[in-house]
Amino acid sequence: MSYTIGFQAKNQKAVLATEAATANQAVAVIAALQKSASAIEFIRSPQEGDMGIEMLLLLAKEEAEEMPQRV
Repeated sequence: MSYTIGFQAKNQKAVLATEAATANQAVAVIAALQKSASAIEFIRSPQEGDMGIEMLLLLAKEEAEEMPQRV
């Protein structure tokens, strides 16, 4: 499932967007954006619609549980 993260960089007026292929990747992108003082404007996926960070974290957890364990 793909995710679009909309954000506003520090001292910028425009809202930019980036894509992540998985919920875990989206969580990593958001963490990096938050470290750079960017404001998260929206998180969206075609399957789930708009969501908050808490919902994304839940989806990332479910995604990790569904992934086959590597030995």
